[in-house]
Amino acid sequence: MKKFVILIHCKDQQGIIAVATSFVLENQGNITYVDQHVDHQQGVFFMRLECVLETTTISIDEFSALFKQSVTNLFQMNWKIFDAEYTSRMALFVSKYDHCLYDILGRFKSGELNVEIPFILSNHNDLKPIADRFDIPFFHVPISPETRQEAELQHLKLLQNHNIDFVVLARYMQIIPEGLIQAFPNKIINIHHSFLPAFVGAKPYHSAFKRGVKIIGATSHYVTEELDAGPIIEQDVCRVSHTHTIKDLISKGRDLEKIVLSTAIKHHIDHKVMVYNNKTVVFS
Repeated sequence: MKKFVILIHCKDQQGIIAVATSFVLENQGNITYVDQHVDHQQGVFFMRLECVLETTTISIDEFSALFKQSVTNLFQMNWKIFDAEYTSRMALFVSKYDHCLYDILGRFKSGELNVEIPFILSNHNDLKPIADRFDIPFFHVPISPETRQEAELQHLKLLQNHNIDFVVLARYMQIIPEGLIQAFPNKIINIHHSFLPAFVGAKPYHSAFKRGVKIIGATSHYVTEELDAGPIIEQDVCRVSHTHTIKDLISKGRDLEKIVLSTAIKHHIDHKVMVYNNKTVVFS
C-alpha cells in the first residue's frame, strides 16, 4: 500500500471535498483522515486529507500528476502531495543553551520524532560533547561581522550536501540571513519566549520578574526576513506568581520552550501546517 497526505487551499467554492474524495476512491484509495477549514473573511478553503492506495507501484509524481489533472485544474488550487512514509531530514542549529537540544535528541532516540538528523551545527563548540554522545556529526561555524557572509555559504553547502528538508533552531542565537531563508521558505523553525516584544534583550526573565508578570510562555514559528514575526506554529503559556523567583521563571520558560518546539516539529513532519498570508492553519 502507498500512503499520501494532500494539502490544498483555494478560493472557497462548491464541490471541492466531493471531487477530491471521489478522486481517491476512483484510484482504489481509502481516506483515513480528512479535515477542512474555511476562512470566511477572506473566502479561502483549506483541507488536509490522508489516504491509502492499494497499489504499491504508483509513485508520488504519478499520483500528483493524476490529482492535478482530475482535481486541481477544476478549482485553481494551491496544493501539495507528500509521501506519508518518507522520513524527513532535519538539521539542528544550536548555540550554547542545551535544553531544547537534549529534549529533541531524547525524543528522536526514543522514536517519538520520525526524522533523520544528519548533523548539528553551531556557532560555538560548547555543545559538541552532546552531539558526540548521540553519535551525530557536529559542525562548528563561528560567526562574526567579518565572517557572516562566508558562514552563510558554509551553511547552505552543508544543508545541500546532506539533502536537508528543514532546519530547527534549537536556541540558535544568531539572525538567519536572507539567503538561507529564501532557500528554505517555511522550513526553518524557531523557538523563543513569548515576552517579545515586551521584554527584549539578553535577560528577558529578569525584566519580566521586575514587572511582576503573571503569565510566561513560548512561541514556535517559521523564520521569515522580519525578525521573530513569522507564521506561528505552536504556543503555550503557564501562570506564575509573586512567589516564583527568577530561577523559577527561567526553569518554567525552558520547559515550555521544549514542549512547544517539539510539538511544532511534529506538526511540521506530519504535514499538518499550512501557511497563508503569514498565518498558519494547523490541523489536528
